[in-house]
Amino acid sequence: MTQMIAHYSVAEYAQFKTAFDADAEDRANNGLSLLQLWREDGGSAWALFSVADAKAARDYLDGAAAVFNSQAGVRSAVFHFVETA
Repeated sequence: MTQMIAHYSVAEYAQFKTAFDADAEDRANNGLSLLQLWREDGGSAWALFSVADAKAARDYLDGAAAVFNSQAGVRSAVFHFVETA
């Protein structure tokens, strides 16, 4: 099973969360299903996703996710695709 761990550095968590929730359908259409979202502090969030289609997910992260990032106030994002060992 492939999963993705994402770390977002954000300007403001409330803005991020609103945009994150609004982006759920777009992520789902690109092979990502949210399993868990954590808030580390007001400027950092972590998410764990199940990945149904790794290519679609990577394509989304390399392209369309830029719109989400600008709306959500994402300063930087790091993504790790991992598999159950």
